[in-house]
Amino acid sequence: MSFRGKLSILMISAAVGLYAVIGGILSPWTRAQQPINDAGAQVRIFESVLQHIQNDYVDEPNLEKVRFGALRGLVGGLDPYSSYLTPQQVADYNAAKNTKKTGIGAEFSQVSLYLYVVSVMKDSDADRAGLKAGDVIEYIENKATRDISLYDAKQMIYGQPGTAVNLRVLRSGAKPMTLKITRGDYKIPNPESRVEAGKVGVIKVYSLESGQANQIKTQIENLKKQGVQKIVLDLRGVATGTLDEAVNTANLFINSGELAKVIGKDNQVTKTFTADPAKAVFDGKLAVVIDLGTAGPGEVVAAAVLDRKRGEIVGERSFGAGTEQQLFTLRAGDGLLLTTAKWASPSGVPFLGEDRNTTGVKPTVEVKRPDTPEPVEVEDMIGDQEDQKQNPQPTPTPQVEVKKTVEDIQMKKAIEILQDKAEAAKAAGAK
Repeated sequence: MSFRGKLSILMISAAVGLYAVIGGILSPWTRAQQPINDAGAQVRIFESVLQHIQNDYVDEPNLEKVRFGALRGLVGGLDPYSSYLTPQQVADYNAAKNTKKTGIGAEFSQVSLYLYVVSVMKDSDADRAGLKAGDVIEYIENKATRDISLYDAKQMIYGQPGTAVNLRVLRSGAKPMTLKITRGDYKIPNPESRVEAGKVGVIKVYSLESGQANQIKTQIENLKKQGVQKIVLDLRGVATGTLDEAVNTANLFINSGELAKVIGKDNQVTKTFTADPAKAVFDGKLAVVIDLGTAGPGEVVAAAVLDRKRGEIVGERSFGAGTEQQLFTLRAGDGLLLTTAKWASPSGVPFLGEDRNTTGVKPTVEVKRPDTPEPVEVEDMIGDQEDQKQNPQPTPTPQVEVKKTVEDIQMKKAIEILQDKAEAAKAAGAK
């Protein structure tokens, strides 16, 4: 086949992804000369690069391999949740509903090209093995996560129940470790509740999968029977679940107005969720606690409370997630798994932003835990590990680790707000 014929096949296969900025394969001066969002200009640059590969590369190029690499790069430059799938992966994706593969009980994303642990489910296989939110997975078995997509990494972690996966973990302030985690079925814990002084009820939520809103409703009703008139809703680490269940949960506390939106292409609202007054069961004072492990469905609830001015949001800026993907199959049988919609607050602000300052839900009362690593620290963590490899230090004498009880300053602050202690202190100081 002639070069032009090969090029035509290559261009047809890549056409779906060509609207993305080609980024890494272009020199800065080339990018500066071309309109970034001009699809025609990007096609011409892409064609120029292919011509150089065909005419100037030292060996005979495998254009199919080049196409795979180009499409991975194109889609990888969009967001962590979009991915290029090989024909085999497309077949596996379509058959996923019928497989018996299971995960380890952790929610992942991608930060600085590495696999990042957003949250870990209580009593899951990952939790029992010692994996923690904020950990960075450097290797899955012997595969570096910086060299694969988030989709590929998740597929490597999923497997048959009873089998194990080895993860090399980097953790802030600790030496690299390898965790062997056995895959198995685990049960999502139901919400738990307790009563604090001042008739303040606390509801701890672990997930917003189907059925959890009804479980939360049951906890609310139990607290009301105990005379509770104020509730702290603990959404820390809540990163799994559905949009519908998140909306149903928010509706328990909010009896009117919009609760969430879905934003499509060109920032168009494709769906709006509105509160049903008949489903609201609690109208007392409310505080919601969030942290870096709050993502997706947890953010839906927090944003609804924030936008509707229903209560205070206490803690740390949440992670920023909540997207919907659609699979587009290409002629060669491979496919593009593209993000086609984002979950957003009632005011229309998507949770997945461009950077740490524009992503997630920002608390009204910020209370940072000292042991919570920010995602922006991942590169520093990787750099420290590389320095240690090049300049190994003598192994220190092992010391017995004494576990200390760490005060939950975020929960303490939320309870104080509902107990009006903060207001009382201000009033006393003003006298």
